[in-house]
Amino acid sequence: MKRRRQGRGDWHRLDDERLLDLRMSDLGLRIEGSPVERQVERLYRELEARGIDFRPHCWIAEEWFSADGVPGFAVPFYVFHPRLKNLQRRFMGEVEGGNARALMRILRHEAAHAIDTAYRLRRRKKWRETFGYASTPYPEYYRPRPGSRRFVQHLGNWYAQSHPTEDFAETFAVWLTPRSNWRSRYAGWPAIHKLNCVDEFMREIRGQRPVVRARHHVEPLRHARWTLREHYRRMVQHYRTDDAERMDRILGRVFTLTRSRRGQATAAQRLREELPVFRRRIARRLGASEYLVQEVVEHLIWRCYAHGLLVRDDWRISRRRVERFIMALVRRAMRNAGPKLAL
Repeated sequence: MKRRRQGRGDWHRLDDERLLDLRMSDLGLRIEGSPVERQVERLYRELEARGIDFRPHCWIAEEWFSADGVPGFAVPFYVFHPRLKNLQRRFMGEVEGGNARALMRILRHEAAHAIDTAYRLRRRKKWRETFGYASTPYPEYYRPRPGSRRFVQHLGNWYAQSHPTEDFAETFAVWLTPRSNWRSRYAGWPAIHKLNCVDEFMREIRGQRPVVRARHHVEPLRHARWTLREHYRRMVQHYRTDDAERMDRILGRVFTLTRSRRGQATAAQRLREELPVFRRRIARRLGASEYLVQEVVEHLIWRCYAHGLLVRDDWRISRRRVERFIMALVRRAMRNAGPKLAL
């Protein structure tokens, strides 16, 4: 008997275990008619409003990425359906582009890579003088300087500091964002010179046809014959680090997996409630930026959510322990020794 192919419309009714055994190519996802299409159209309108005629093409793949030599970008499968977002959050702790605002931020960033490729901007002398050399090898990890004003702040984790091409993409995204008021917001920052450079480049390419016009798709999801289970097994192994394992062990001692009463709060929920207090108090005690403290706490929230951790009976003791842990992580980040942010 021929095996019936599951998917192509009814997969969202499956429970997680059966869904994980579905081949990724059988999800049958399309950009056309999806909420993502509306956001892509919004990106195109923003480019048009800035006088840029070029429209980067996009396709569905396993992750966000821009391929060398292709003036377009891949959009990950998991942003196309709530069931897939839940699965991504379960295994990876977060969903990059999981809501409309976050999705637009990443689309603007990826559009910058596509425009850089389409017009070969990185070959320009001024691009290299402003952002550095695009040929610089990507580091396995990067160590951000949270207080630096040489870089714009757009995506989290000070991503502009990770590589010259990401610096350009983040700067472009700030420049493109409607009502970002970048001239006043970054006045007095060295980063303003990068924004002015992007502004100059975009005025120069108005009305010009792109030099690179390839429209092919790289590693599209329709060619992925492996299952979602195999995909997440690889992803978890790729992103697991010794630091993450040690972090999970500490969180496991502070919180618990055992449900002892009805209405027992989750660790992620309680940390989210305490975030404003932690942010202000730890920043004041250590002389750190509140932004840095928030990044650390949000990362812990993701880890707690991914592992289903619950609050122990005596929250006061757990609260002191987790606060000391947050302070230790913030101190390490301030010394530029970690936690290292994976690309």
